[in-house]
Amino acid sequence: MSTESPRVVVVGAGITGLAAAHRLAAAAPGADMTVLEAEQRIGGKIRTEQFAGRALDVGAEALLARVPDAIGLCRELGLGEDLIAPVSDRPYVWTDRLRPLPPRLMAGAPGGAAALLRSGILSPAGLARASLDLVLPSRAPVHDVPIGRIVRNRLGSQAYQRLVDPLLGGIHAGSCDELSAAATAPQLGAALGRGRGLVRGLRELVPAPAPGAPPPVFLTLRGGLGGLVGELRSRLGDAELRTGATVRALHRRPAGGWTVTLDDGEELDAGVVMLAVPAHVAARLLAAELPGAACELSAISYASVATIALSYRPGSVPGPLQGSGFLVSREQRRTITACTWSSSKWAQLAGESVLLKCSVGHSRDRSALDLEDEALVDAVRADLATSMGLRAEPLEQRVFRFESALPQYAVGHRDRVSRIEHALRGAPGLILCGAAYRGVGVASCIVDGRAAADRAVGFLGAAAGDGASLISQ
Repeated sequence: MSTESPRVVVVGAGITGLAAAHRLAAAAPGADMTVLEAEQRIGGKIRTEQFAGRALDVGAEALLARVPDAIGLCRELGLGEDLIAPVSDRPYVWTDRLRPLPPRLMAGAPGGAAALLRSGILSPAGLARASLDLVLPSRAPVHDVPIGRIVRNRLGSQAYQRLVDPLLGGIHAGSCDELSAAATAPQLGAALGRGRGLVRGLRELVPAPAPGAPPPVFLTLRGGLGGLVGELRSRLGDAELRTGATVRALHRRPAGGWTVTLDDGEELDAGVVMLAVPAHVAARLLAAELPGAACELSAISYASVATIALSYRPGSVPGPLQGSGFLVSREQRRTITACTWSSSKWAQLAGESVLLKCSVGHSRDRSALDLEDEALVDAVRADLATSMGLRAEPLEQRVFRFESALPQYAVGHRDRVSRIEHALRGAPGLILCGAAYRGVGVASCIVDGRAAADRAVGFLGAAAGDGASLISQ
């Protein structure tokens, strides 16, 4: 790296890019850093909006509590006192009607089949089929396979359609018949490798909770996750943050380093470039210099999604909403994929009206997203009438759209990431990070962004030609 180009350019000011920039600003306060964001708004899939008089997260809404980097970052930023757990984390699934999901489902439903039996989610035939898992030996898959293949083979199609696909598929807005088990649910292969079936293997991998109230799975911030974005922005020190700044091209400089060209023709010379952008954007920027990496990146597909926020008079919502919301089985062929009972799930969202947040969009079907807002709300309300008996007119309604929001980790995803890493070894000073590689959740993106910053710090202090250019890991 030439000493003439000490600047670090971070492309993308979603949570990954902001976490990376914050870490770099703290670890290398003398670094000349520029953060570029194509949109006018920063935060990416974190978006906190005022709705019905409350701060509502209409994109990502929580942090995985077991990931210490995410919780630690909040505390580092002085937000530790604002971390709160859900009032209720009891979800339902909509099959023929709303039915409670068994607790700790992916840990094997402790207590035997009693909770699953009481829920009525599976028919007697479905339960009988699932119980075969308890008597048949198992082994871990030799190669990567879809989640659906594992679950259907061990538990049957009904358990797959009514339990696992709404849960794991819903996280990615995708189909578990296409999602990689190794990349999205590695615990399944590990459980099978114990030889005692999927359910028993999961129980052994995830110890039963200690006596008393179990620790929360998710946490959020009292004022919404937008507070995390705001704090990160305020702690960037002397770094320059530009919004509405689209990167048009990326080229290697003959003397070392990179030239970042913006849409308006401005050129920025950089020693390190961190691409915290979706895979298809990275593919476009790397097409000229690293066509092999670009080809692999362009093969990572994305699902587009939308959130429909609705508020209602309390008396117009049938019955008390005693839970966090519900997932929707694909068997139902409905518009919504999930509904969060936001004012029941989170204490800070309780108020004079009931808040619901419905999710729409799936990797296999974007027809709902092609509807105009009014038609989309009508379709969502029809689903709420069928599932909850909710037929009242909402007091407020708004649609929030997120195009190409969730990367789909197809079978072979981890091998694809390895090939991208290999292709980048000859590109010193270039680092990729974000949801496209090792996890789509906010916490995973924070981990990846901070790791990218650590790599950048190491590269800035290394000799030229050091070869420290890899996807953050």
